[in-house]
Amino acid sequence: MNTYFPGRWIGGVTLVLGPVVMCAGYLLRYLSTITALTPQQQAWAEAQPFAAYGQLLAYTAQPALLTLAYAVFALGALLLFPAFVALAQRVGGALAFWGAALLVAGLFARLYFAGADQTAFQLTEVLGLDQATNAVMKEYVDISYGPWRVPVWASVGQYAGTLLLAVAAWRTGVIGTARAAMLLLAGGTWMGVLKGASLPDALVTALLCVALVPLGVRVLRDRPPAPAGRSKVLSW
Repeated sequence: MNTYFPGRWIGGVTLVLGPVVMCAGYLLRYLSTITALTPQQQAWAEAQPFAAYGQLLAYTAQPALLTLAYAVFALGALLLFPAFVALAQRVGGALAFWGAALLVAGLFARLYFAGADQTAFQLTEVLGLDQATNAVMKEYVDISYGPWRVPVWASVGQYAGTLLLAVAAWRTGVIGTARAAMLLLAGGTWMGVLKGASLPDALVTALLCVALVPLGVRVLRDRPPAPAGRSKVLSW
């Protein structure tokens, strides 16, 4: 029995729920924006240099819907923390542990960005849309990068960590070439404050579900990972 964090049940459940909730978060962020904005407002938002303009406008139009979308997205990041740790333990070895550590740092950055998102949204209720937008965009770089730029450097961990963990999982046969590629694609999604999600973001994150959910089921059943056919170039 695995007596180390996160253990069989937490690890298995989060391997199943984490990618599903994160995918739902991307999808909700996309749908909430196109629902809240009229076609004319969407065209205006797309013409702006940053997605933040459109996101703040969408929040003022549908605050409950945008709050739901951003909350589900943040919950997905929380659930993926033990999920990636469980995957690294399943794989084993320094490469997997370094990959998981970097990925977790990236998730911490996502939670910082979530706090900045919420603060910006609340400013629209206190100052109004125009003043809040001007204030946020004037300080957007410092808000996004964070104190001493720690959050923005931590966000790099998502990309480097995904690469290391995917390679380690493939080398040990925990996942095959196809699922390793899915993990890599999902690890390339954007990071930052008040970013606009797209349908491809949700579709790419759905690949993370395909890669991790079956493994989570096996963890819950307390079974070893199915052989991935590591010796084959094309393997599952």
